Amino acid sequence: MTVTEAPPASPAPGPVEPVVHKQSVRRKLVPYWLLLPGILWLVVFFALPMVYQASTSVQTGSLEEGFKVTWHFQTYWDALSEYYPQFLRSVLYAGSATILCLLLGYPLAYLIAFKAGRWRNLLLVLVIAPFFTSFLIRTLAWKTILADGGPVVNVLDGVGFLDVTSWLGMTEGNRLLATPLAVVCGLTYNFLPFMVLPLYTSLERIDPRLHEAAGDLYAKGSTTFRKVTFPLSMPGVVSGTLLTFIPASGDYVNAELLGSTDTKMVGNVIQSQFLRVLDYPTAAALSFILMAVVLIMVTVYIRRAGTEDLV
Repeated sequence: MTVTEAPPASPAPGPVEPVVHKQSVRRKLVPYWLLLPGILWLVVFFALPMVYQASTSVQTGSLEEGFKVTWHFQTYWDALSEYYPQFLRSVLYAGSATILCLLLGYPLAYLIAFKAGRWRNLLLVLVIAPFFTSFLIRTLAWKTILADGGPVVNVLDGVGFLDVTSWLGMTEGNRLLATPLAVVCGLTYNFLPFMVLPLYTSLERIDPRLHEAAGDLYAKGSTTFRKVTFPLSMPGVVSGTLLTFIPASGDYVNAELLGSTDTKMVGNVIQSQFLRVLDYPTAAALSFILMAVVLIMVTVYIRRAGTEDLV
């Protein structure tokens, strides 16, 4: 009887160390290295100033004695209770300008996207042509256009337009300059390209075969627009309205040059508190209140619009 020796047992399986390839690791890190300059830019020029302004808003003191962080949150309530008319006026003017930009910009974007043909590039250049000059110069030009006794005022007064706007409280008598209507006109002109370009991009991406399919189903032009074109262009509508409303609500140049003391927006108050009154805590508090108001309105608007696919 012979006994054969059993083969030696294999060692218990243990954790297998993965083989890491340096080249694959480097490839994975490339996107992060590319994002690093942008992240640093946002931290240095956005996050840090925001933190500094937040600390300034809860300070007390004066420019001569110096400001100290005392966590004085009462500044927010005082600023809001004193300057709430300017907040309401900013929202009203910015909302009116946004609606006008949409009403003017959508037909123009539609024309460029579907009807311009070989003139498309020229029309796009004309849309962005105002950017070739300074924002201040463009606004000063409107001060000349809307001047008392000018051709624009005479024509509008002759057709009775100024009587209607005066009854609505947008103008005063036969004047356009230094009225709410003048401020809204300036905002509309200066921010119209921000509405047209996203709308054009969204409309240009629509597949023409969808329009052909709607026609094959005997849909009229209005039905095609209501059922196909406009729903598919909603990302451009949302993007354009946001790009128009957000900067318009904080603008102060148009109200300063085209308005009066009765048409001041919250941006004018912030500018005055920072540069003239030198009340830095109040100015910082007003800035954060404006940012919070705009952020809440934008969040609600995006949820109601039903689209997050922004152009």
